[in-house]
Amino acid sequence: MAVPGHDERDHEFALKYRLPIKQVIAAKDGRELDVQEEAFTEKGTLVSSGKYSGLTSDEAFDEIADHLEAQGIGKRTVNYRLRDWGVSRQRYWGAPIPMMTLEDGTERPVPDDQLPVRLPEDVEMDGVQSPIKADPEWAKTSFEGQPATLETDTFDTFMESSWYYARFCSPNYDKGMLDPAAANYWLPVDQYIGGIEHAILHLLYARFFHKMLRDVGLVNSSEPFNRLLCQGMVLAETYFRTDDTGKTTWIAPADVTVERDSKGQVIRAIHKQDGAPVEIGGVTKMSKSKNNGIDPQAIIDEHGADTVRLFMMFAAPPEQSLEWSDSGVEGAHRFLKRLWRMVNEHTAEGPSPTLNAAELNDAQKDLRRKTHETIAKVSDDVSRRLTFNTAIAAVMELLNEAGKLSDSEPQSRAVRQEALNTAVLVLSPIVPHICHSLWHSLGHEEPVVDAKWPVADKDAMVRSQIQVVLQVNGKVRAKQDVPADIGKADLEKLALENENVMRFTEGATIRKVIVVPGKLVNVVAN
Repeated sequence: MAVPGHDERDHEFALKYRLPIKQVIAAKDGRELDVQEEAFTEKGTLVSSGKYSGLTSDEAFDEIADHLEAQGIGKRTVNYRLRDWGVSRQRYWGAPIPMMTLEDGTERPVPDDQLPVRLPEDVEMDGVQSPIKADPEWAKTSFEGQPATLETDTFDTFMESSWYYARFCSPNYDKGMLDPAAANYWLPVDQYIGGIEHAILHLLYARFFHKMLRDVGLVNSSEPFNRLLCQGMVLAETYFRTDDTGKTTWIAPADVTVERDSKGQVIRAIHKQDGAPVEIGGVTKMSKSKNNGIDPQAIIDEHGADTVRLFMMFAAPPEQSLEWSDSGVEGAHRFLKRLWRMVNEHTAEGPSPTLNAAELNDAQKDLRRKTHETIAKVSDDVSRRLTFNTAIAAVMELLNEAGKLSDSEPQSRAVRQEALNTAVLVLSPIVPHICHSLWHSLGHEEPVVDAKWPVADKDAMVRSQIQVVLQVNGKVRAKQDVPADIGKADLEKLALENENVMRFTEGATIRKVIVVPGKLVNVVAN
């Protein structure tokens, strides 16, 4: 697509080959973007896009499409790709297809009382053909007194994995494939989470199968899954040796001592047993073949299961690849120790007083606002966006703010109690063991697993002042605190009079001023 700032595949390509990355879309909410670090793939406002600058993504799409059609060099179109699924395989390992052929060539399904058709187990694999094709005796059967021959093809292995979710709804049902009442109660699946390697064939075939189940009246829905999240791969360094015969032996990372440069890249590796150097194979997905899997038990023994869980949730968005890092694991452990220390230092001062919102000073209001902003963000990140890494980052920011309010004033202790309650409660699905203990330390009798998810207080999040971003052609040139109720006209005037904005628009013609109240002002000029 050649837009590395706004397409993840292009971004990876540009980083690998050191190609320039230019931002051409600004965020709608005014947040500052760094497309050098991460592709921005949402819709927004076009910048650095010639006559299309200042338009929304949707507006620009229409204008560009109109232009291409007017020039006779393009047109709007919708493409559909239809596929067929051949379900039979000429091999032994698979579910037998329950069909039979009579002597007169007529094909019939195997009667219900003869199901299931089972594969023979006492077979020899000769590497030439399937044992059930090589053994005519296995295929011999009868149908209503007539000789018949069983089908010797087997189902594609995707066949059975394409409807397991529906069978799970009634696992003990013995009157058919599934109980329609149970299936229609549970289906479609609310959220499917699976590895990226399932993203094409397995999910495609599951849709085929589900529509077949619908057509024969077993389910009412047309799609098997409502939402999809494809997990990325877990990556790790690889190490190997090659002997005189050319045979490669892959060595586990746990058996290697490494030396890294200032950027953390491995530059030298030594085998722990014999002290001799080993070759560095680079970072690739964990696999048995490369022997680069990490045994989590060793890390659990050293740092605890919560540390491993936190690291894997925080190291990368779930849909992206995660590179295993020992230093990252240690960082996760330090954060949990800090949470433990903050809670115990707070509770050591005794029970906290009741929070009275009317008595709070500015610093206390700031921490309470941060607490409820964190509740709102984490709730959205976990339930809608499924970005657990940003949810954890939000809790880290909350603890930073809680640490700044360190006095022992009664209401300071009350808002700090609320902040720590929130941190422990929203982290509990990710690090349940430490949170179970800390929840009791904070004075709660019920286990944290039974506690209700917190709800953000909108009144607590009201600001008397807000910070707006001032942009020129989509690039941040200043940030300024303004009254929260400032009008659109006043905000535009303030932006145009800002010293830094004036510096970047000097000598240019201002084409448009885009004001997003409470967020940003973007001055479009050329």
